[in-house]
Amino acid sequence: MKKHNYSAGPCILPQEVFEKAAQAVLNFNNSGLSILEISHRSADFVAVMEEARNLALELLGLEGKGYQALFLQGGASLEFLRVPQNLMQENGKAAYLDSGTWANSAIKEAKAFGETIVVGSSKEANYTFIPKEYTIPSDANYFHCTSNNTIFGTQMKSFPQTSVPVVCDMSSDIFSRSLDFSKFDIIYAGAQKNMGPAGVTLVVIKEEVLGKTGRNIPNILNYQQHIAKESMYNTPPVFAVYTSLLTLQWLKSKGGIAVIEKENEAKAALLYTEIDRNPLFKGAANKEDRSIMNATFLLADENHKETFDKMWKAAGISGINGHRSVGGYRASMYNALPIESVQVLVNVMKELENEI
Repeated sequence: MKKHNYSAGPCILPQEVFEKAAQAVLNFNNSGLSILEISHRSADFVAVMEEARNLALELLGLEGKGYQALFLQGGASLEFLRVPQNLMQENGKAAYLDSGTWANSAIKEAKAFGETIVVGSSKEANYTFIPKEYTIPSDANYFHCTSNNTIFGTQMKSFPQTSVPVVCDMSSDIFSRSLDFSKFDIIYAGAQKNMGPAGVTLVVIKEEVLGKTGRNIPNILNYQQHIAKESMYNTPPVFAVYTSLLTLQWLKSKGGIAVIEKENEAKAALLYTEIDRNPLFKGAANKEDRSIMNATFLLADENHKETFDKMWKAAGISGINGHRSVGGYRASMYNALPIESVQVLVNVMKELENEI
């Protein structure tokens, strides 16, 4: 039976990416060696890293605009620490928007480096909406936000105009929608949502914002060191970088972000229309802030849970159980999820309505 993978991450990737990556595990680039055993200093892998870094900038429209792309380790969680270490000045301060669990984790890390101002928060409402109408201090060293909140199913639809550098955690919606990415000074994203397997993080940096903290930054945490070494300061996660490159190539072959954005909007519209139409379900997030990547929804009557769970499992649906912080269900509709899989879920929701 075909599986319809709604896992929040690690998540679905394009079938052709799986096939090419699997072949590379057996024999990479007709070298007679596996991608898992080649040297990261080999010409073959250096070419992979260079193409991956360049293609990331190309897809984001940042080529030739003073940006560098890095493939690093430690997940977005390490960037929670690395961002303030590289941007917050000695005796400086930073502004943060608290819109979800991961944003809150980033705030906790920043507090170790200096004054950390939370300019807006939806924590008291269990992060059901994106905070708005907030003010970013003009003397902040940077402003940090999280574009999409995987757990709670909310997404920023617009970003503030500010004179301070803007840092954005785009782990769960990178490459999914068209934005003016030049408005951001640092973008970081764990690969395991829309780009590749767990184990590598894409960090895109406008170089001019670096080197202004007055801090003595350890080399492994210093963005400038990683830029100088072209993501090779330490041994990179070779397989994760290669698989990310395959996914970026797949996205480019489809026509890039503008094309995938239309597909993502169609998938989200299909599911949210059913959530709002079907009296047995209700959305968990405020409508105006709903994520096109992660749809969170609840049963109106929990007495139907056992029946619904049996039905979606029988249909080959996987990974839609909601996070414990929200409950209910979470359908993660990342770039590689086909709209046919969304239709299967919608059909099951209709069938439940007919059965009750």
